[in-house]
Amino acid sequence: MSNEARLQPARLWPGDVLKVGAVGLRTRPTRAFLSALGIAIGIAAMVAVVGISSSSQAELDETLDALGTNLLTVSPGTRLTGEQAQLPLASESMVRRIAPVQALSAIGRVEDANVYRSDKIPAIQTNGIVPYAARTDLLTTIGGTVRNGKWLDAATGSYPATVLGSSAAERLGISRSGPDIQVLIGGEWFTVLGILEPAALAPELDSAALIGWPAADSTLGFDGHPTTIYTRSIDAQVESVRAVLGATANPEAPNEVEVSRPSDALAAKQAAGEAFTGLLLGLGAVALLVGGVGVANIMVISVLERRAEIGLRRSLGATRGQIRSQFLTESLLLSALGGIGGAVLGSGVTAAYAAYQDWLTVIPLWAVIGGIAATLVIGALAGLYPAIRASRLSPTEALATP
Repeated sequence: MSNEARLQPARLWPGDVLKVGAVGLRTRPTRAFLSALGIAIGIAAMVAVVGISSSSQAELDETLDALGTNLLTVSPGTRLTGEQAQLPLASESMVRRIAPVQALSAIGRVEDANVYRSDKIPAIQTNGIVPYAARTDLLTTIGGTVRNGKWLDAATGSYPATVLGSSAAERLGISRSGPDIQVLIGGEWFTVLGILEPAALAPELDSAALIGWPAADSTLGFDGHPTTIYTRSIDAQVESVRAVLGATANPEAPNEVEVSRPSDALAAKQAAGEAFTGLLLGLGAVALLVGGVGVANIMVISVLERRAEIGLRRSLGATRGQIRSQFLTESLLLSALGGIGGAVLGSGVTAAYAAYQDWLTVIPLWAVIGGIAATLVIGALAGLYPAIRASRLSPTEALATP
């Protein structure tokens, strides 16, 4: 018989391969669902972790854009003897002379004074609330806002009035300000003038009771030394200002001055969170690997259960390559279903968590595409051995299996 007269196996087009590969999924839907679920959990975990991390980063960037990254703080360090140092009385005026400094404000801790809701509270129960003398331009400098009531001004700063930080108000059980709301500071009654929102760049204010500088001096015997000086500088000159702040604030002992950039602390906090994100990604990868093993197991069992089908197809002229394609396609479809379902689930979890935290929802496209691509790779690897094993079955051996 000539070569032209030989029978040629029917060619399977891509659409035919998909139909044949989907047979196993249609005939065993519960098994297919559970196998795809393992893949979906891994992909959902990875997409959700990346999405939540990206949403958190976007929130941080938005916060820093609103508050600015040009805020520098000056505070006393530690002397060589181990004692707490002190900023000079003239440190504010000296720092103000630095040309690129655009705004400046300060707070000063009032020593030997505690804050209480009433005079019935035991002296030992301070709740960690610290009274500070504050300049009237403090909120403008740090980018803070008042949640309830109003901030200190030139008039109220001379009278026994206080503005509470967000945590301080919560610890004292105070939810609003008003002339009838008072707290005891250093044995003197102060009217609660306002309550602040949490200060992202000055977290020390959250647990503070802020008093006008003149009132702290006349009522509580404040010594006038600033505890923290806040400066806003020209963006391009922040590092230059940072380099001279210590020596300018305390020329006699510049080594006893600490200069910091609060936005760096927020970035460091974010970096610490990214380390945790890496751990969660690792757990997601493990879940994905376990899902891949599950798919491989299902495909091996499928080959064993479908020997008769394989033998019949081989007897009807299906080639080994077509059998390989069938089972490899089935494995890829199974993984793709899990990958797409996981990507949708992970995106939903990210959106829900971001909405709960009142964040901007950010789901990187690379995470979704990469997750689905990873499932296809896992599916190909998981289905390769079962597909090869199925293709090596001879028609007679397969049909002889009961």
